[in-house]
Amino acid sequence: MNVRRSAAALAAVTALTGAAAAPAVAASPSPSASPTLPSGLYGSADPTYDGVWRQSLALLAQDTVGVKPAARAVDWLTGQQCSNGAWAPFRVDPALACNAKTMVDTNSTAAAVQALAALGGHDDATDRAVTWLKSAQNKDGGWGYTATGAGDTNSTSVVIGALTAVGEKPADVRKGGHSPYDALQQLALPCDGAGAGAFAFQPDREGKLVANADATAAGVLGALGKGMVVEPGERAEVGECETGPKGLAANGAAHLSQALAKDGHLMSSLPGATDQPDYGNTADAVVALAAQGGAERAAEPLAWLEKNSAAWAKQSGPAAYAQLILAAHATGTNPRDFGGTDLVKQLNATGPAPQPAASKSTDGDADSKADSDSDGSGVSVWWMVGVGLAAGAGIGFLISGRNKRQQP
Repeated sequence: MNVRRSAAALAAVTALTGAAAAPAVAASPSPSASPTLPSGLYGSADPTYDGVWRQSLALLAQDTVGVKPAARAVDWLTGQQCSNGAWAPFRVDPALACNAKTMVDTNSTAAAVQALAALGGHDDATDRAVTWLKSAQNKDGGWGYTATGAGDTNSTSVVIGALTAVGEKPADVRKGGHSPYDALQQLALPCDGAGAGAFAFQPDREGKLVANADATAAGVLGALGKGMVVEPGERAEVGECETGPKGLAANGAAHLSQALAKDGHLMSSLPGATDQPDYGNTADAVVALAAQGGAERAAEPLAWLEKNSAAWAKQSGPAAYAQLILAAHATGTNPRDFGGTDLVKQLNATGPAPQPAASKSTDGDADSKADSDSDGSGVSVWWMVGVGLAAGAGIGFLISGRNKRQQP
């Protein structure tokens, strides 16, 4: 989700610049002045790296809880699409045609597809997007962050979610004779030994797979053929170490359960973030666990989020509220009373007011950006800005996220 994209972006930085995979950044740089924000966009932070991603999550979360988004919020998202069907993280002037320098990516595109498919009425946009995604598929069956990038668990999984959202069968979408599930199989660790059952983001430089909790949360959903929305009561529980995609999901869920057992939450792997909880990845893990084993399997991390996530979400903005709403939805929890917080109200306040219930009218669709939404994409986006600066290149396609440095 929004806070799990930095490693894909960092991999792209490395490929383009030859920079080290994890350049040292002493401290998160201060945000630069944001460009003039479109009135239909959620969040008040600079959208350069995550505009489409956070907008897609906001619209998807609203639809999930029965809120009809403002028409101009939806129009903003559709207006960002390039003629070839892909989305970039943010286009300052959508009236200008995309060209070879427009840094489109699979993650923004797949997130937009999931949101627009849920809202309905955007078949032309989603059809063109899926056509582009298929053209970007790698010969191993998976996807990288960019159309020519090395495949990774997170990108492959979010594209699987997009395919499912439009009624495609991911297993039938093949390149070089391989399906997306074949690609996930190659990124999954064995169900015994170090990192048992987890997914790696990508193989390391020696070709070794190292467990990554963030990639594992994504991989569980991808292996189940699911997108970001998991309906309460769904489960695909099978025995661990079984073969096939559902077996991969069971193994991944077991790894997440073990990682969560000590504290009820996952830990941040950002540079300098010693002993800091990872709220966004914990929310992702809740959705993954609920999808694989039901709400009871996600009960402990969900309870931790209800107690501890309010300040993080307020600071991080619309995508964070959306993640928590999706976690609540997957477990049958009321997002309007999530540890005493009305997540839906808070999300709505970060963008244009939704349409009135049971009304097609967009009258009164006033921009209600919340002053408290100081960072619409998450604090760690500025770490990614620092990465781009450290790499010495003008990178326009990084989107917000946690550092996906491989973790045990």
